Amino acid sequence: MRYNPFRNLGLKLLALALAILLWLTVAGEHVVERSLRVPLEFRNVPQALEIVGNTPDTVDVRLRGSSALLSRVQPGEVVAVLDLGGARSGSRLFHIRADEVRAPFGVEIAQVIPSTLALELEKSARRTVPVLPATDGDPAPGYVVGRIVSEPAAVDIVGPESRVRQVTEATTEPVPIKDAKARVRDAVAIGVTDTSVRLVQPQNAQVTVEILPAPVERQLTALPVRYRNLSAGLSAQMAPRFVNVSIRGGQDALANVGPDGVQAYVDLAGLGAGRYNLRVQVDPTEHFGVVAIDPAVVSVTVK
Repeated sequence: MRYNPFRNLGLKLLALALAILLWLTVAGEHVVERSLRVPLEFRNVPQALEIVGNTPDTVDVRLRGSSALLSRVQPGEVVAVLDLGGARSGSRLFHIRADEVRAPFGVEIAQVIPSTLALELEKSARRTVPVLPATDGDPAPGYVVGRIVSEPAAVDIVGPESRVRQVTEATTEPVPIKDAKARVRDAVAIGVTDTSVRLVQPQNAQVTVEILPAPVERQLTALPVRYRNLSAGLSAQMAPRFVNVSIRGGQDALANVGPDGVQAYVDLAGLGAGRYNLRVQVDPTEHFGVVAIDPAVVSVTVK
């Protein structure tokens, strides 16, 4: 078929008119500059190094382009990238190049502020530290906190070598124990207070907090003081002959302790005739502890 240049002439003229109108619109726009604060990304950070201290997460850039185009640019569309490939430990200077700033088509990066960043890089270190759970609140009146157990009991942390050495423990979200009267179990997140150090593997802990009845005190009065290990053929006299003993333990345990359950004595092993000031003792027990003995010393005459 022969080519007919006048075929669909109307459509061709319309397309030409639209092209001319678009060209006039673009050509008539002024080229302007605009400042924008954009996020800063670090790329190719060596695995054996850590960035120490507070690093900037944004920079300012000057964009150049048509006013219509720049008015539609959003902060997330422009990102500054800092390449740390080949970096070494120590205080280093890095240039943020304009050609490494990602921007929409048609937008030119005129300037990056600051164009150079000073960073402190340090060797990465890893260490295992114990988990010390935190609690929130106090048990009910008459109860106290007993043993606190975390599972896992320890976690691995990683970060700049100098900061990792300073971390002695990991902690957890507080376990609420307000007004508790029985054992409390809770699953909480584990963390490190130093923000430059992190867990190798984010994880939770199963924390168990024992809540026990608070210990009470009881005084046993006028307990006789006996003597032990008196050498054969000798006799002993004591003054005073009676003492008061204060004991401390669980309420149930102390309720079953009678006057005969506590033996106060002085030890005369190896002592010959004479007068001595000796300390009054009480046999240890797993049910209660001795708080005080009054008087703590008695006079003993051995004949």
